[in-house]
Amino acid sequence: MTDAQAVTEETFDQEVLSSDTPVLVDFWAEWCQPCHMVSPILDKIAEERQGKLKLVKINIDEQPAIAGQLRVQSIPTVYAFKDGRPLDGFTGALPESQVREF
Repeated sequence: MTDAQAVTEETFDQEVLSSDTPVLVDFWAEWCQPCHMVSPILDKIAEERQGKLKLVKINIDEQPAIAGQLRVQSIPTVYAFKDGRPLDGFTGALPESQVREF
């Protein structure tokens, strides 16, 4: 999908919860067309804020336990984590302007 780091159950704590920088967590699946629509927007934002923001991807088909723990019921879902806690999130393929507001 993109060059963003794929996170698994084994790496979630280290890459997201213990991260020194805020993390955008993109829950997606290969078959999800709206996921493919929002992904380039997230990539662009992460590239613009490189070093200040990290983007990771979690494929819900391959990592259902993480999605279940965070109560992800629909995709795409994006959560922002800071200091090991989810701050906010959104669901759906929003336009770039709304993703930036988030």
